Amino acid sequence: MNDIEKQPKNWIPSPFQNAARNLAKDAVKQFVNQKDIKVIGLGSGPMAAEIVRQMKIGIKNEKTIECVVTSFQIKLEAEYSGLKVVDEGRIPEIDVVFDGADEIDSNYNMIKGGGGALLKEKIVHLAAKKVVIAAESKKFVNKFSWPVPIEVSPFAISIVIKELEQKADGKPKLRMLNEGYPYVTENGNFILDTRFDFSTISNIRKKEVELKNIPGIVEVGLFTRYADVYYKANSDGTFETVKL
Repeated sequence: MNDIEKQPKNWIPSPFQNAARNLAKDAVKQFVNQKDIKVIGLGSGPMAAEIVRQMKIGIKNEKTIECVVTSFQIKLEAEYSGLKVVDEGRIPEIDVVFDGADEIDSNYNMIKGGGGALLKEKIVHLAAKKVVIAAESKKFVNKFSWPVPIEVSPFAISIVIKELEQKADGKPKLRMLNEGYPYVTENGNFILDTRFDFSTISNIRKKEVELKNIPGIVEVGLFTRYADVYYKANSDGTFETVKL
């Protein structure tokens, strides 16, 4: 049951929820219901969940789609919707991946990992022929302002913090749960939400590589592969598409 179905009969979806639903319908029509589409990658977050719901409604009955998921939550959503989820450890070539973003800058670089699934998300992006990103319009910005999630081996956490502070001009903060314990990813790692002064960083790809080269860092929430299509959900209920 999706969020709209759970509400009382007199409940009216917000304009953004309408935009998310409409763009998800369009994405399913444009990218899923094609003859050559057999494997779909699913990122994490509310936009990916809405795509799953619309796949449940919009996929033609004769189509058999396999889904590669990046988090336990989206796995549950996909299985509830009757979609076939690929066993973990087997990643086939992915025809198209649907994902969201925390921020998208003017050059269409992205910060991702607010939900903690950055490692698996970057893997499915690598394995995908096409990448489709859907995000609220307010997440499209000129310069990044969000902290960059950095997934780190617990064994290396103290040395990575030191390296980020002293050599990478970062301000890392260990992600914590409300209970006071460190947040642990599904891969068993910690996350350092790290602020950088992006007004002084002209080459995001170079920064991504610099951070990945620090021993102990598993993955970095800077995504510099351009998507094939960006869906922008507007606050008035409409949506736009951007193709690079």
